[in-house]
Amino acid sequence: MFSRLRYDIKAILERDPAARNSLEVFLLYPGLHALMHHRVANWFYRHNIKFIARWISQCAKFWTGIEIHPGATIGKGLFIDHGTGVVIGETAEIGDNCTIYQGVTLGGTGKDHGKRHPTLGNNVMVGAGAKVLGPFKVGDNSKIAANAVVLSEVEPNSTCVGVPARVARRAGVRIASASDLDQIHIPDPVSMEMCKLLVRIEALEKRIANNNEDNNKTL
Repeated sequence: MFSRLRYDIKAILERDPAARNSLEVFLLYPGLHALMHHRVANWFYRHNIKFIARWISQCAKFWTGIEIHPGATIGKGLFIDHGTGVVIGETAEIGDNCTIYQGVTLGGTGKDHGKRHPTLGNNVMVGAGAKVLGPFKVGDNSKIAANAVVLSEVEPNSTCVGVPARVARRAGVRIASASDLDQIHIPDPVSMEMCKLLVRIEALEKRIANNNEDNNKTL
């Protein structure tokens, strides 16, 4: 357990430029505190002492603002940066050396039973406010952009953005369909429908004008 704690502290020091020393990380980092509580709670959970496990996780939530269900499986070297609002569900699995920012949810959709929450591979980064929902896997070395909503499996070495999330890059190469992910130059569907209506009205007006001319000639 202490070797795991040393590894977790070292991982934070390597990934957080604001971390100055091990003592500061141990005493002042809520992400580490939540993880430490989870290790204990998970032990009780696996030994079917679930009330105590849940009590520990709720105490950790109160002190850190991070909610990790005691049933979640978490590998070594997880860095929860800032951490406020992070929620990790019961059947979630997190690999080694992952990074999770504030406001992230690893949750379910309410439609599944048994395995309900996502599995993160190794070295996965989940940006602030992102939601990963459902019993699928996010492959190793993948990145989820801030505020993305991921609802389906992600292949390794992918970068996902948008709502719902789509793969913008894979292994550093931009995906051809990534142009669909432009969040700035998005066509306005209301304007498009208005244009269609204006074109149709113009065509009808021409038909009416032509009919009136024909009627005048007949008279």
